[in-house]
Amino acid sequence: MQPTIIGLDIAKSVFQVHGVDAEGRTVIVRKLRRSQVEPFFAKLAPCTVALEACASAHHWARRIGGLGHDARLISPQHVKAYVRRNKTDAADAAGLCEAASRPHMRFVPVKPPGRQAVLSMHKARALLVNQRVRLTNALRAHLAEYGLIAPQGRKGFAELRDRVEHGKLDMPAPLVRALKAQLQPLDALEIAVAAIEAEILTWHRQSQDSRRLAEVPGIGPLTASALTAALVDPAAFRCARDFAASLGLTPRIDATAGKARLGPISKRGDPYLRRLLVGGAHAVLHSDRAKADPWIARLLAEKPRAKVAAALANKIARTAWVILARGEPYRPGRLVA
Repeated sequence: MQPTIIGLDIAKSVFQVHGVDAEGRTVIVRKLRRSQVEPFFAKLAPCTVALEACASAHHWARRIGGLGHDARLISPQHVKAYVRRNKTDAADAAGLCEAASRPHMRFVPVKPPGRQAVLSMHKARALLVNQRVRLTNALRAHLAEYGLIAPQGRKGFAELRDRVEHGKLDMPAPLVRALKAQLQPLDALEIAVAAIEAEILTWHRQSQDSRRLAEVPGIGPLTASALTAALVDPAAFRCARDFAASLGLTPRIDATAGKARLGPISKRGDPYLRRLLVGGAHAVLHSDRAKADPWIARLLAEKPRAKVAAALANKIARTAWVILARGEPYRPGRLVA
């Protein structure tokens, strides 16, 4: 019997296959080594292949899709409900089969290699920036133990760095040498971050969609390129509100007995995109545009700044979806759906 739906639990070396026919009967249960995956699917008639949207999932979805199959990625949180009993590779593959058969299931669009490369560059940059922050914070903490502090920001850190490099410190010599050694990786990190940002900026300038997004207040080249690369299929969302909700920028709802309570934002979805959008919203709130916009001015008069930033980030995300979904340029003052 030929399977109509196959659940493929992927891993580094051992892959688990579970296939069912049109009537839901199990017809395939087997393990595959990594080298056996493509030959196995090449012999099968076209069918739906479900994979968890995890590490290497986009790669395998592209390879299996290239063999004529309908490769679909499902978020792990949606698969969990269909995994029976203990969590094993076989149970996960069977759960993928069951989840893929549900008519209401939401699938993750498969990213092309080019867009996935842009997102990988963003993650590489974020990792390097995080390492830079950790080094600078550690240096500040060491110097604070000896009564040496400086204002926040790069200008304040430059003052501390100058004192360390020129020996203007009243502390043991071994510690000074250790602090100087801690400063050395910072130069390499600065160069690496700048190189990655240059690559991202080059891609941004070559992408028409990304350039259109950059016209929205609160969206710069980094945010525009990340949104363009991440939102492969805008039609996967019914409307702009659904896209904002997928990023965790809508209130968490606790409803029972007909009563609904709205809490803080849900913080679901991609935390990196959400952080970029909220950071851009804060930048808008600190600009002259915030005073000129009646909507922002009214919210600032009634709500804490952090809540206003979350609301503005929601609005920015919805505007971005409209631009990408409809191919329209940014039009200030237009309400989004």
